[in-house]
Order: sequence, then C-alpha cells, then structure tokens
Amino acid sequence: MHYVRLVIVGASGRMGRSLLENAANMEHIKVVAAIEHPGSEWLGKSIHGVSVTGDLSEHITQSDVVIDFSSPESCVRAARIATESGVRFVSGTTGLTEEQLDALAECSHQAAVLHAANFSVGVNILERLVELASRASGEGFDLEVFEAHHKRKVDAPSGTALFLGEAAARGRDQCLSDVAQWARHGQVGPREDDEIGFQVVRGGDIVGEHTVFLCGHGERLELTHRATDRGIFARGALRAAAWLATRRPGQYSMSDVLFEQ
Repeated sequence: MHYVRLVIVGASGRMGRSLLENAANMEHIKVVAAIEHPGSEWLGKSIHGVSVTGDLSEHITQSDVVIDFSSPESCVRAARIATESGVRFVSGTTGLTEEQLDALAECSHQAAVLHAANFSVGVNILERLVELASRASGEGFDLEVFEAHHKRKVDAPSGTALFLGEAAARGRDQCLSDVAQWARHGQVGPREDDEIGFQVVRGGDIVGEHTVFLCGHGERLELTHRATDRGIFARGALRAAAWLATRRPGQYSMSDVLFEQ
C-alpha cells in the first residue's frame, strides 16, 4: 500500500499529540518521526508509539511531508530544513511575524508549503462564506469578528479571527490593517462605517468559537463556527499533508485543499 510519510515537529504539544493519535488511525499515513526541541523532557520517549527525537535533519530524507505545530522560530527553521531537501511543509503555527511569513514564502520556491491559521474544514468553509457575505452585503452592514478560546491561549486575537477578518476585508476590497479596530474602551465615539472590529474572550477550556457579525438596519447575519473536539484540527492538517504530498513547489492554502476543482 502506498502511504504518505510524515514527520511531526512539536510532537509533545497539544496539537502534536493529536496529530500522532489521529495519524495512527489512518491507513494511508505513516509517521516516521516525532521531533521536539533540544532539551525537551520527551526526547528518547514515545508518544502514541512514535519515538521522539531532537534532530529533524536526521529524518528528513525518509519523509514526504513535515507537519509543524511549534513556535514561530522553530517553524521557520523546520521549513528551511524540509524544503532545502525538497520535502513539503505544512504548518499551523500562529504568531508569525511578517518577516517569518516572508521566510516561508521563500521556502516555497524549493518545495510546496502550506501555512494555515486553522485546519478545521468547517472554519475554512466559513472563511469562504464570510468573503461572499461581505461582498454581497455591501454598504449599510457593519462587520464585527468575535472569538473565544481557553484561558491558556497566549495570542489575541486568534489567528483564525484574523483569517476571517482578512476574508471580510477582501470581500470589500479593503486592507484589514487599514480598517481593523482591535479594542474599544472609554469615550471612543461612534463606530466608523468601514471598521472591522474584533472582540476576544479567554476562559476555561473553550476549544474555539468564532462568529462574524454582519449588522444592518433591521437585520443581522451571524456566521458561526464552534469547535468541540480538537481532533478536527489534526484531521484537517493530516488531510492537507496528504493532499500536498503530490504538489509542485509553491504556496498553498486550505482553500486549495478544499476547493481545488
């Protein structure tokens, strides 16, 4: 049987563990190595039957795709190691700077690269719907993005909220950085017509919730996605990796995976 050979970077993290757990149940996927940073307490141990090591270079020639859920610095480092060997690279690491995103773009000249803020199939369908709704609603509708996550999430707004905000701005031929309103406090005055506002909640064990509000006069449209199982993100990333395994060098997105035809 032909299968896609994967290396998981950030193996001991929440997403790394979920990737390893879900990959074990997929016949067409084989994880050949699990990578953690030097000094990690997991080095030499096993997660879901896969040994954890600290050297990506040692395993790169055995793999078809590297999946990364680590830190921004580790993400770029892993992308360079993978693509220099012609190995495809998938990452869901958030919080990357513009410089780091540019580095991933450079890596895509050597091998296929797919970076996504969210690998949920539902979220990526939502992104398409948000762009369509933003374009179709036209003037007279105000756009707001709400997101809620567990208390341990360190970045805000979430990468997915920004992803949806970009879609909303794109639907109106705007640049998100020009119209985003990140917070409101005190006497801020009336809302500007072209604003895209962001609201953030952090608490408990919320897996992830995102709603885009399109508020008009006498009507309101709410487009919502709620995650109740973290496995959706791992399964989406594994689906993306399997799809990317046969692609030529370039930058790809989950939209390409889901709507290729």
